[in-house]
Amino acid sequence: MADRETLDVYAQRTAEYAARSGSAKEKKQLDRFLDALPQGARVLDLGCGPGDSSARMAERGFDPDPVDASPEMVAHARDTWHLPARVQPFAALESEGEYDGVWANFSLLHATKADLPGHLSAIRRALKPGGLFAIGMKTGEGERRDRLGRFYAYYSLEELRGLLASAGFIVTGERTGGGTGLDGTGFAWCLLTARAG
Repeated sequence: MADRETLDVYAQRTAEYAARSGSAKEKKQLDRFLDALPQGARVLDLGCGPGDSSARMAERGFDPDPVDASPEMVAHARDTWHLPARVQPFAALESEGEYDGVWANFSLLHATKADLPGHLSAIRRALKPGGLFAIGMKTGEGERRDRLGRFYAYYSLEELRGLLASAGFIVTGERTGGGTGLDGTGFAWCLLTARAG
């Protein structure tokens, strides 16, 4: 189940979060992912937030399916980008072989460490054979809340590689960097891409 305190923060700060999204660097990372997919591919935007990534997908001729656990984020994605966004928590993913790609950019970091293996397995099932998965996470250790009260689970690259392998993925790319979060604190991040084996 989605964390209520985390959802409350996003409900209160949807506009602020949206204003911080869609940077040139984020678009470049998304474009790299899209470039590895067939034109017109069906892509699950898992934890779509304000919808800027799905809007970019649609702009480039892809078929995005934007979902988020936050009703306020979904409303923003619908109203701002005219996307078919819908409310759906991670645990409700039950598709089988439906997607060419899954984009989970800084969304699954709100899942508990106990729940992440199940979510990864569900994503693997939702992908077509050879489908591409991108997962962006904050790196570090443990689980804790940030200054705003949002829940986070942190991973090392080694941990994520192991979890992806256990779920049936083959890692094809890794990128790392740093940034400043909505709560004003700095963080290190990684973006891994992997093919469904």
